[in-house]
Amino acid sequence: MFEMRSFVISAPVTPDASALLRWYDTHRRVLPWRSLPGQRPDPYAVWLSEIMLQQTTVRAVISYYERFLSHYPTVQDLAAAPLEDVLHLWAGLGYYARARNLHACARRVTEMGGFPQTLAELLTLPGIGAYTARAIAAIAFGVPVVPVDGNVERVTARLYSIEDPLPASRPLLAKHAARLNTDQEAQDRPSDFAQALFDLGATICTPRNPSCLTCPWQKKCMGLKNGVAANLPLKTPKQAKPVRYGVHFLLHDHNQNILLRTRPPKGLLGGMDEIPGTEWRSERWSPAEALAAAPALVNWVARGEIKHVFTHFTLYLMVYEATLPANHNAGIDPSFGAFRTTKRAALPGVMQKCLSLAAPETDAETP
Repeated sequence: MFEMRSFVISAPVTPDASALLRWYDTHRRVLPWRSLPGQRPDPYAVWLSEIMLQQTTVRAVISYYERFLSHYPTVQDLAAAPLEDVLHLWAGLGYYARARNLHACARRVTEMGGFPQTLAELLTLPGIGAYTARAIAAIAFGVPVVPVDGNVERVTARLYSIEDPLPASRPLLAKHAARLNTDQEAQDRPSDFAQALFDLGATICTPRNPSCLTCPWQKKCMGLKNGVAANLPLKTPKQAKPVRYGVHFLLHDHNQNILLRTRPPKGLLGGMDEIPGTEWRSERWSPAEALAAAPALVNWVARGEIKHVFTHFTLYLMVYEATLPANHNAGIDPSFGAFRTTKRAALPGVMQKCLSLAAPETDAETP
């Protein structure tokens, strides 16, 4: 069993920034938001990508980033767009408060006449915290700071052989990460240095099976020297997530629309559209309980159950489907929403999963 202990550094490790930058000049990743060598970084591209990359992988972000840039080539274009359109374009990327903050931030930046260039000013913008402010400041404006994301935390933990587990070790890791750019080469190229750290963590100092033999900092890595690099950073075991259950009702009309409602602007999935359903609770719903909460007395057909994992809980949703008969005279309570097309709906991933259970040609119509 690997023993957890605090490693006391007697002499601070001083990695050679020039070695990392030489490696980066040869091996840098080509990403759609990243400027090419010799080009000036675009603050809008940097900001947009950093917001999208919060708790989301590069692979998942690329198509969304390109789609956003196609629709909104400038921050002014994004600011002028209706929030509903922004949410629709964001649908499926998750963490939807980011989309609302993105829109609010675009409007603030447009009012200011452009992105501010200092950490203090960046931190006043909606949706921008300490990490994002440092990333934008370093990459877009050449401020000599070290943005600390998961990649940089991992590089730092291994480089300094810090064996205190996450998340409690984050302040310690940030303190040591701040030392990484103290030599002149890093100070001269803060944008490249920040991105070099990201790339080092993403391609060499990976979570599993790090490529230590090809790492430009292997000679300075205390974790490698101590034989513990691959085990770092340690993490406190996570508690099991609570489980919730709900039932949602996919109701069609005869115009190829479905019943949709918009969630409240604040809270989980705020401002997004959803198929109406029950509350999400800790106990399963019986069929009788569920159908008593349905938006209409029609012939509901059970289509199956989907699973969706949120940050703080796991959700199981049973999906029922029906088509409203042409002669159905009873109105639908407005609390269930209104019939709309899905083409312009801002449906989060969990609702897209529910839609995936729909019959190709619904057989749920009451005769």
